[in-house]
Amino acid sequence: MNILLIEDDESLGKALRMGLTEAGHSCQWVKNASRGEELALQQQAEVIVLDLMLPDASGLDVLRSLRRAGIETPVLILTALGSVDERVAGLEAGADDYLVKPFALPELVARLVAITRRSQRLGSQQLTVGPLSLDLATRRVTRDGQELELTPTEFSLLEFLMRHAGQVVTRRMVCEHLWDADWEGVTNVIEVHITRLRSKMDRGFDVPLLHTVRGRGYVIRSGD
Repeated sequence: MNILLIEDDESLGKALRMGLTEAGHSCQWVKNASRGEELALQQQAEVIVLDLMLPDASGLDVLRSLRRAGIETPVLILTALGSVDERVAGLEAGADDYLVKPFALPELVARLVAITRRSQRLGSQQLTVGPLSLDLATRRVTRDGQELELTPTEFSLLEFLMRHAGQVVTRRMVCEHLWDADWEGVTNVIEVHITRLRSKMDRGFDVPLLHTVRGRGYVIRSGD
C-alpha cells in the first residue's frame, strides 16, 4: 500500500514509518495538517492515517475539507481520545475507521488493508477527477462539495468522459456511447450537450475541467 501518515508525534511517526516500511508498504510521513492536506489533495496515497490532534489544525477539520473537495481516499483516524463521542465525530466527518492510541502495529496494518479493500470494492461506484466526483449508485455529482443538477443525458456523458479522464474523446465515441447512431448527423446535438454540461460543471469555478480539443473532440482532466 501507498500510505500517507499525518502525525505530529516524532517518536510515533518514526516508529510507524519504519514499521509500515518493514511490512512492505510505502509510507510518506508529514507532521502538520497543512502539508498533509496538500499531499492528500494530490490523490497519490491509497490510504491516509490521520492524527486528530495536529499542531496547526484539527484532524477533523482536515478530513472535512478533503471530503468537501471530493477526495474519497480511505482515512483511518488515530487519536488518544477514545470516547464514543469522539469516535462518532470522526466517522461522521468521513473517516473509514478509527484506532485509539496506544495500539499494536499489526492491528493498524490489518485495519488499513481492510478499509483499502472496501474502498476498492466500492471504487466502481465512484468516479473522481480532481474536485469532481460522480456516484453511480446515487447518481449524485459534486464539485468541491457542491452538488450539480444534471439531466440523464448529461450524467451519462459526464460518466463517459470521466471514465476516459485525461484522454481525448471524439464525437464519434460520444455518439456511439450515448445514441448508437451516425455521429455526423448529431454533431450539433453533441455540442449542445457539451456546452450545457460545461456550463454546469465549470461555471463559477476558477479552473475549467472540461476542454474542447479543436478538430479532435473533448477531454476532462484535473486542473492540477
